[in-house]
Amino acid sequence: MDISKIIAISGYPGLFKVVAQAHNGIIVESLIDKKRMQAFSTFKISALEDISIFTTGDDMPLKDVLKKMFETEKGQASIDAKSTNEDLKAYLKNILPNYDAERVHVSDIKKLITWYNLLEKHDMLKETAAATETENVDKAGEEKAKVKKTAAKTAAKAKPDGATAKANTKGARKTVTVRKTGA
Repeated sequence: MDISKIIAISGYPGLFKVVAQAHNGIIVESLIDKKRMQAFSTFKISALEDISIFTTGDDMPLKDVLKKMFETEKGQASIDAKSTNEDLKAYLKNILPNYDAERVHVSDIKKLITWYNLLEKHDMLKETAAATETENVDKAGEEKAKVKKTAAKTAAKAKPDGATAKANTKGARKTVTVRKTGA
């Protein structure tokens, strides 16, 4: 599954999978209890793909943080989100050494660990790690294809021996307009 179809809704626990588009919102399915509901356009919805973690350098996308957690935990569940604040901070420091401790609050770390454990429970992280590798290969292939298309278009435009292209006027209608004079 692609992580872009996973969202968080403010005020609702857990994560949701986008199922369909509705008239004035979207239909989502809870990963916790598999119940479906309509998320209206007035809800505050965040796609996991759009979330990032503050670091001392550039912000790190949540997708990359989850991948690091998966590699560190070797595909197993992480620590409990109800651990002590010091344990939670030490855990994130181990996963992401350059996270910004002033802007990343303990509540954010708890939410991150809860989301990771929920995604791991439903085996969505394995597919995400494989999808990331596939995306990188696909992007490289797409770039090569674009270069080939551009080269083919350029070659098609160039005429051999300086020949010029003639406009095809067969079947074209001639329009007649009446000019008004300023008399």
